[in-house]
Amino acid sequence: SHFEIHAYAAHPAHGGDADRVRRGVDRWLDLPADDDQAADLIAEFQRAFTWWHDRDVLTVAVVQGAAVGAGFQLALACDLRVCSTAARCSMRETSLGLVPDLAGTHPLVRAVGYGRAVEMCVTGRWVGADEALGLGLASAVVEADDLDETVGDLVAALLAAPESAARATKAVLRSALTADPVAQREVERRAQIPLLRGLLGS
Repeated sequence: SHFEIHAYAAHPAHGGDADRVRRGVDRWLDLPADDDQAADLIAEFQRAFTWWHDRDVLTVAVVQGAAVGAGFQLALACDLRVCSTAARCSMRETSLGLVPDLAGTHPLVRAVGYGRAVEMCVTGRWVGADEALGLGLASAVVEADDLDETVGDLVAALLAAPESAARATKAVLRSALTADPVAQREVERRAQIPLLRGLLGS
């Protein structure tokens, strides 16, 4: 299958958000003294998160409850996000003296714009499901009882596309994020030629 479902369901834990994040920071107590080695350590975590985005498959994140910090960035690593009405997300790192460092800043700025991303990250405020939908962070928002059916319908619709065309389309769209218009037209041409040859049997 060229599509994968990433079912992410983070629910609010007991206690404050700061306590939850600080417990996660305990992992960094052995941060190497050398800055390059420390950067390599963070890069390992980043690779685990960008795995979802960098592969030539389409990924769907299913978000219920609270996606905070790393959980939010993991959802951002997926191509599409379906949220329950109770879903909410927040970048809390800055509020605790850190920065979001798990590759979530690029997709966030791309989705909501620089100014809104600054406001969301520096304040650490909650973004509810309806706002996420309006900002383009969510593809759909449904009641929790309807999540499975909604995601199933979405995945079925995605799977209905020919696999080679779906893979190529993701690559072309990703290129459009950074390529200038002229270069992007070249990407489209190069992606289309093998697909045309396949259809024509040549």
